[in-house]
Amino acid sequence: MQNLLQMSPESRAAFERLRDRHAGRLAGRFEPRDADVFWLRIERWFEDAHRPLLGLYGERDDATAQADAIFDCVVEGYLARPEPLRLLDLERQLTPDWFERPNMIGYVFYPQRFAGTLREVQGRLDYLQELHISYLHIMSLLKPRPGENDGGYAIMDYRAIDPALGTLADLRALSAGLRERGIALCVDLVLNHTAAEHDWAARARSGDPQYLAYYHTFSERALPDAFEQALPEIFPDQAPGNFSFVPDMAGSGRWVWTTFNRYQWDLNYSNPAVFREMLAIMCFLANQGVDVLRLDAAPFLWKRMGTNCQNQPEVQLLIEAYRALMRVIAPAVIFKAEAIVPPDELLRYIGVEATAGRRCELAYNNQFMVNLWSGLATRKATLAAAAMHMAPRLLLGATAIHYVRCHDDIGWAMSDETLCEIGEDPQAHRQFLNDFYTGRFPGSYARGDYFQFNPATGDTRISGTTASLAGLEQAIERNDAAEIDLAISRVLLIYGLILSRAGIPLIYMGDELGLPNDPSYLDDPEKAHDNRWLHRPRMDWTKAARRHDPASIEGRLFLGIKRLIEVRRAHPQMHNFGLFHPLWNDNAHVLAFARHRHDGHLLVLANFSEQPQSVQGDLPHHAGLTGELIDLLNDTLAREANGRIQLPPYGLRWLAGEGRL
Repeated sequence: MQNLLQMSPESRAAFERLRDRHAGRLAGRFEPRDADVFWLRIERWFEDAHRPLLGLYGERDDATAQADAIFDCVVEGYLARPEPLRLLDLERQLTPDWFERPNMIGYVFYPQRFAGTLREVQGRLDYLQELHISYLHIMSLLKPRPGENDGGYAIMDYRAIDPALGTLADLRALSAGLRERGIALCVDLVLNHTAAEHDWAARARSGDPQYLAYYHTFSERALPDAFEQALPEIFPDQAPGNFSFVPDMAGSGRWVWTTFNRYQWDLNYSNPAVFREMLAIMCFLANQGVDVLRLDAAPFLWKRMGTNCQNQPEVQLLIEAYRALMRVIAPAVIFKAEAIVPPDELLRYIGVEATAGRRCELAYNNQFMVNLWSGLATRKATLAAAAMHMAPRLLLGATAIHYVRCHDDIGWAMSDETLCEIGEDPQAHRQFLNDFYTGRFPGSYARGDYFQFNPATGDTRISGTTASLAGLEQAIERNDAAEIDLAISRVLLIYGLILSRAGIPLIYMGDELGLPNDPSYLDDPEKAHDNRWLHRPRMDWTKAARRHDPASIEGRLFLGIKRLIEVRRAHPQMHNFGLFHPLWNDNAHVLAFARHRHDGHLLVLANFSEQPQSVQGDLPHHAGLTGELIDLLNDTLAREANGRIQLPPYGLRWLAGEGRL
């Protein structure tokens, strides 16, 4: 009742209409307690949903009818929620920090590259448990268009599984199996576009005005040309421009907005019917047992003339509305924003200050990832340290995904301001990194390749597996034991750093075994044009069989990463809710930062050089740590030599002790 009294008059009226229409229906379907839970939730979150919906669609003549239809969809989603998942909803409402705890360890793969079908994935869950995985991102599950499909991200049917992977029954069985093992399931939801073969697109192509309004289409080129003036190209090599002409559309042909590829048609979220359709799909996936919805291409959802049509204010309103509505239907489900944007923009996706807790719970820390690779190439930690000093110190109800790489390329999305602050020329620094990670720079150990190279501007991104970019592929080819040792140390260092951060560390499949680049994609006509498949190798289960041999490369990496995970899981300092304290020190090769909580304090030191390094002995004092310190990774007292704290080549130290907040 208290929440109802705090609603705006418009929201209260809409809430009363919803209750009048559905109170009897819910009471007839559920036990009284379950119906009461629904009304308590919707009363709590109604204002948070209705306010952004009014901001998006409140000026329409049919705004009331559209809002009512959206809330009717919420009722349908709740009615379809299976009993075991409704119990999980209650459990996670009682433990709202379930995704922020130190035991959250992520793993990501394409299922067909990892095992084959979903049933075969289920047969490999023991492997994931051995690594203590508790968060599994299975990419590209839903039915894509046949042939070229952007790695599965051109969705033909959101309510069907890719036939090559299995069925919806297989997905439900897998999600139940994961749940029994304490593993949360993350699935991609492609929000920005559908495949050109989607049923909505087929109806639009036939000229159906209802479905033409689902997409951005134009009978003439004038408006597309005007938009193009401010739009970047995402794939300039393979898909130049942002619009594609469809000659058989609506009789005479139309231009369709296609940000990514000609076969991916951008949806029109200024149409509330599109909002409602996607809400129903969210409910459907949540009710199959999905725990985390990765909101693919979220920054692109709203178009505005004269802008780059990314990160528009309406995008945040869309996310806020979806977030509030899903908290009514399935509060066990959380959102992850696929927003590879500058840090200030990223904060808008997870919510800070007045919007804290109202947007996505998870978002990728892309900046930390690129700064790690920059640090390895330059042997310096100054860029990562400078960026950390500009980052927020505490996030409420949200956390970051920290990763070394993903299925996509690595683009050097660094702040020019930060680069200038540390004395680097932004363009020259990016060019150096491109040269270094493609092996063009003298002395480079890396084996990567350009992705989407633009000869006019020199802009490019990088493809390559972690092992190949860190020098392991080259070292093995040369049979150089010393270089193999250094490459393994580099991999363990950067994985140790993402495991050092609060949030969810994410392991890309095969990195724990040192899988190298896979050039076999060139033999597949559907993949040969996209060298991101270079770093999407198939899982090598023969190599995985050597993971318990500490003398093998696979064993050194697997057991090394597993050890880091086990130490992380055992210490509360790694919980997301804590104060983050970046530190400058007297050695440019060493990155230093601290974590402070009431139940423990931690100082992390990382050496980005292949030479031994040290930092001043009073650094723990500046970090707020007191007394004797324990090196958690060696389970020994941290001792100084000559008044300085020592680090071996590519060394990592986790120093724990008492301290002050």
